[in-house]
Amino acid sequence: MTTDPIIAILVSTVVAATPLIYAALGELVTEKAGVLNLGVEGMMLIGAVAAFAVGLTTGSLALGYLAAIGAGVLMSLIFGFLTITLQTNQVATGLALTLFGVGLSSFAGRPFVGQPITPVPALDLPLLSDIPLLGPLLFKYNLVVYGSIVLFFAVQWFLTRSHWGLLTRAVGEAPGVAHAIGRPVALVRYAAVMFGGACSGVAGAYLSTALTPMWVESMSSGRGWIALALVVFATWKPLRVLLGAYLFGGVTVLQLYAQGFGLDVPSEFMSMLPYLATIVVLVLICRDGKIILLNQPAALGKPFHPDL
Repeated sequence: MTTDPIIAILVSTVVAATPLIYAALGELVTEKAGVLNLGVEGMMLIGAVAAFAVGLTTGSLALGYLAAIGAGVLMSLIFGFLTITLQTNQVATGLALTLFGVGLSSFAGRPFVGQPITPVPALDLPLLSDIPLLGPLLFKYNLVVYGSIVLFFAVQWFLTRSHWGLLTRAVGEAPGVAHAIGRPVALVRYAAVMFGGACSGVAGAYLSTALTPMWVESMSSGRGWIALALVVFATWKPLRVLLGAYLFGGVTVLQLYAQGFGLDVPSEFMSMLPYLATIVVLVLICRDGKIILLNQPAALGKPFHPDL
């Protein structure tokens, strides 16, 4: 057996994992600030349609990605205003945001259904791309894929080394104490929510301009929910988010290659594998409450008002 199929599977795994990395790392920072945003799926869809529409009409994918970031941030600000300022229930508001995003993206994307777009080009690095085995595995992706790795290191550094990252974690653990010593709890939470929205927007943009370069209704196909599960699966650790995303990416592409390898498995079963894996992993983790509570922010999902 040649190494070509193995390389193809590994490359496809990295590509499939990229939107999960963006969405999950964004949600990780949001939850580290004590805010639970279940609207990731909706923000991804809004980002996807914004990137596709702007990229197609202007011919600039860069503008498309900026539009996706702006759309994601705008959606997150709606969520932030309702949950941080008006103190609404975060779970209910997040679910409403997802439903809103699904409906709005379907309506806004009607004129673009089925239209193709020139995808984000892969980089072709001289000499490096031609290295046997390592060349195709490491040096033939597009900028968005490499950006997901940069984002991982940035989030890791931010949460562990920077002043604002430590403040974000403090707000997620004890917002009352942070407020008592004069820290802007609401501002920190707004910033974290907006960062999560921007990352979800990029994740959605990647779906419609790189992974599947066309607009299809509900094209996120539950990836926003998988990203949410990844944060729990990773026990709020960025490195585990990265590894978990590649794990779920591998499960996702398995359905594409299984029948090509002669496995006599119904296609419907292969299609449900990523979601089945999500459920199994969460069940296994949740059996031990200590694992879940190990790194979970103490104030996650709890509203905070300085006057109370």
